[in-house]
Amino acid sequence: MFTELKRFLVGKPIATEQQSRQRLNKVTALAVFSSDALSSVAYATEAILAVLLLAGAAAVNLALPIAGVIVGLLLVVGFSYRQTIHAYPNGGGAYIVARDNLGEWPSLVAAAALLIDYVLTVAVSVSAGVAAIVSLAGVWGWPALSHYAVPLALASVLAIALANLRGVRESGTLFAVPTYVFVGSILLMIAVGAGQAAAGDLRTVTHTVPPLAGSEALSLWLVLRAFAAGCTALTGVEAISNGVPAFKPPESRNAATTLLWMVALLATMFLGISWLADRVGALPNDTTHETVLSQVARTVFGVGPVYTLIQVATALILVLAANTAFADFPRLASLLGRDGYLPRQLTHRGDRLVFSNGILLLAGFAALLIILFQANEIALLPLYAVGVFLSFTLSQSGMVRHHLRLREAGWRRGLIINSLGALLTAIVLLVLSITKFVYGAWVVLVLLPVLVVMFRAIHRHYQAVAAQLALGDQVAEPPPQPHTAILLVGDLHRGVLPALAVARSFAPDRVTAVTVAIEPEQAVQVQQRWRQFIPDVPLVVLESPYRSLVGPLLRYIDMVDAQTDNDLLVVVIPEFVPARWWEYLLHNQTAFLLRAALLLRKRKIVVSVPYLLP
Repeated sequence: MFTELKRFLVGKPIATEQQSRQRLNKVTALAVFSSDALSSVAYATEAILAVLLLAGAAAVNLALPIAGVIVGLLLVVGFSYRQTIHAYPNGGGAYIVARDNLGEWPSLVAAAALLIDYVLTVAVSVSAGVAAIVSLAGVWGWPALSHYAVPLALASVLAIALANLRGVRESGTLFAVPTYVFVGSILLMIAVGAGQAAAGDLRTVTHTVPPLAGSEALSLWLVLRAFAAGCTALTGVEAISNGVPAFKPPESRNAATTLLWMVALLATMFLGISWLADRVGALPNDTTHETVLSQVARTVFGVGPVYTLIQVATALILVLAANTAFADFPRLASLLGRDGYLPRQLTHRGDRLVFSNGILLLAGFAALLIILFQANEIALLPLYAVGVFLSFTLSQSGMVRHHLRLREAGWRRGLIINSLGALLTAIVLLVLSITKFVYGAWVVLVLLPVLVVMFRAIHRHYQAVAAQLALGDQVAEPPPQPHTAILLVGDLHRGVLPALAVARSFAPDRVTAVTVAIEPEQAVQVQQRWRQFIPDVPLVVLESPYRSLVGPLLRYIDMVDAQTDNDLLVVVIPEFVPARWWEYLLHNQTAFLLRAALLLRKRKIVVSVPYLLP
């Protein structure tokens, strides 16, 4: 039944030789890798306004200049990552660039920052999408939907994870339509709004409940906080450079072209929304929970079909923006696993040629964040951009070192671009760390070294295991050793007989059966039947006054081990296997507990002998 359910949800397995057919063209790749960056325009302007509003309504006039500075930074970062794409066509982004040019520790910091960023991308994007749905429901007279934000967010994460488990190309095709509907609707809103402004017909927002303005003084510190909040617009810009191998050939050229498309669209939409919000007077409202984008669309189009289209498209793109993280987190985790810094299981591709374990891991961590922060994207934003700009800075610094080291054709131009990118992103990182520290960024700054230490601990473990398993120059086969077999018996039934045959094959004349007398009457019955049917094999009955099963068995095995000198102890465990999966729930998992306890003991071989029930 499990196999049938898996096939229904995930689909049929894809052969390895078909992997090249799963690659993406530029149109589909823009939806897969850029949905995170493009969707950030739905909340980046609002994040700036939310900070400026603390100084009163007059301070919000600074939102448009701040947005202009952020777009300038976006252009620098975008062209810097274009250099990275051509220099590293195998992908990997900041981790690979830092590893090759800056060394192990910077690369692990970059990897940790990216992994944190991808988890936050899913949590923030999905939460923002749910906020858009709640905002639309409020306009339609269903404000109570806000009470179900967390379940809606968790259901969205599950749906996106399942879509990605079906494969990169299939999920990309599925998510392309909402992405382009969102882009088209936002560009239409900007064009119509600009036309109305030129004609003098652009109205201002009608607030049913006035926004609550703060009483802070307008200061450089507040402006820097607003700038830091708006830098969330740059999250996801690095995604294309991480996933270059997913493009159709020529990979680097297609990825670079897609990156330029993304930067152009992102800059246009972000500036356009910020300009319209300034003209119509849209402001964050914690009372009505209506988003700034919803206010702008409502003012330009009214509450009609186009407004509904924009809200639905916004909700979809925000939720599906998490797909960018689902495309890149498993890929980065597989690289770390390949290099021995994360568990090797993350390097394995599933039935649909995707890194299934990485997808499930990302979904689990994102769901945990959504529950902890109650699907509030504004509360999550202070944690968001620090990791992004740390990876930006390390990646660009690594590219500077790359140009100086290789001095390839056109290296001076690349050096100038990447040096400027490294300098600006380092400055922004410093601003973000200072301005957002007390608002939650400290969590990321604490978590980063913890992850790096974890990476190093895993790496040391794999190195130690490899050293212990290495054959060396000479391969010396250990001399044969005599065996003593212990057959664990709970009752005498058909499943015991094949296990007894296995025990005899190991030690024909040195087999002992053992049972634990948890219920004395049952133990007597087992002993009588054993003497009747298998008289040539001794049965030892272990007393258990405290009704423990594993403890008496382990003590007996240790005692036999001490008495048999150099013999290898073979512990044979008969195990009957029910025909249906749900029937496992009706039986004690005694065999599993015994295997787990015995596998940690030296000089003991544990053999489980299954007996399949018809």
